[in-house]
Amino acid sequence: MRTKVGVVQMTSTGDVEANLLTVERLVREAAADRATLVVIPECFAYLGPENGKLELAESLPSPEGSAPLSTPGRSAPVGGPILARMSELARRTRAQLVLGGFWEKGAAPLHGSAGKVRNACVHVDELGTVRAVYRKIHLFDVDLPDGTKLEESATVEPGSELVVADAPFGKLGLSVCYDVRFPELYRGLVDRGAIALAVPAAFTLTTGKDHWHVLLRARAIEAQSYVLAAAQTGHHFGQRRSYGHALICDPWGTVLAECGEGEGVATAWIDPSVVEKVRASLPSLRHRVLGSKS
Repeated sequence: MRTKVGVVQMTSTGDVEANLLTVERLVREAAADRATLVVIPECFAYLGPENGKLELAESLPSPEGSAPLSTPGRSAPVGGPILARMSELARRTRAQLVLGGFWEKGAAPLHGSAGKVRNACVHVDELGTVRAVYRKIHLFDVDLPDGTKLEESATVEPGSELVVADAPFGKLGLSVCYDVRFPELYRGLVDRGAIALAVPAAFTLTTGKDHWHVLLRARAIEAQSYVLAAAQTGHHFGQRRSYGHALICDPWGTVLAECGEGEGVATAWIDPSVVEKVRASLPSLRHRVLGSKS
């Protein structure tokens, strides 16, 4: 089904309440423009010093369905104030949400603390129910020329499973930020039926200005799928700055909509028939030899 979608661009900081108010405002703006699925960027609830995300992390319910946010009989309650608030936002706007970079409680011990977190991409339907959860596989450990040093693996445990979600237009492949540099992940999502790919991100300013558009358009072209890339932008704390330019690409690699400077939303239509036409006219997915399905 032809569906209007939106991607959010925002500047998250260590102020959780301010961040969530911004998310609510921008999702309402996208919904007012008739978007029925909205992608929210990585680190949307918190982008500050590392210990903050450990304190904020929440357990997620099973994606199968309808478990309430606090389930009797479980060893620990699932959900928490952030998930509850985002679920309510989905219900109020009647829009499905892709929560990029949701800080989920992990399992691995961390120096005797409660453990590492997971960087989860969470698909919430218009009723506020969690329908799919992807845990970021590729963790961002870099030492950039501008002095930015990030070691995501110090506080985040990686996922291992590819995940597609049922969206109004069809299958949506889930990923997070640094994953975009690994094309094999997206080919795997296409093999699982994806016709659109969500890339919620907090791309650094240094890498973003040279690589953001190139990588996203490349993933769209080689996967012959739409790409929905939500983005952090501007200064967060310390030396942490993000590039922005949240955008939506079509399967030909054409940018359909893109955010400008500052916070905002970009919206565009996803049409499954366009995917079919591109894949039929240039059948590169069928011509795969290396890494093809067998």
